Amino acid sequence: MYVDLGAELLLAAEKGERRIAVEIKSFLGDSEVDDLEKAAGQYVLYRAVLAERHPGWTLFLAVSDVVLRDVFDEELGRLLVKDQSIHILGFDPQTEEITRWIR
Repeated sequence: MYVDLGAELLLAAEKGERRIAVEIKSFLGDSEVDDLEKAAGQYVLYRAVLAERHPGWTLFLAVSDVVLRDVFDEELGRLLVKDQSIHILGFDPQTEEITRWIR
């Protein structure tokens, strides 16, 4: 499966027995709710494909700290993360450092 999302990427990393794939989403659309719907749908699809092709890997959705605060720290975002078991990484786009993990 190839992912071609323009500025958005699918990355993979391994450390010991732990393997993760990271889907980076920018949320640059006109509506945060539309962006959230698209990101959640893609996440569920990619997670299913990853589980089939690479069992044992964990998928994370990576978003900037601003998106994490404005979308996923709000009620709708928290509900989606809980209901769909979405794993989130918050990162600082300037330093490219991970600032928060939500599992």
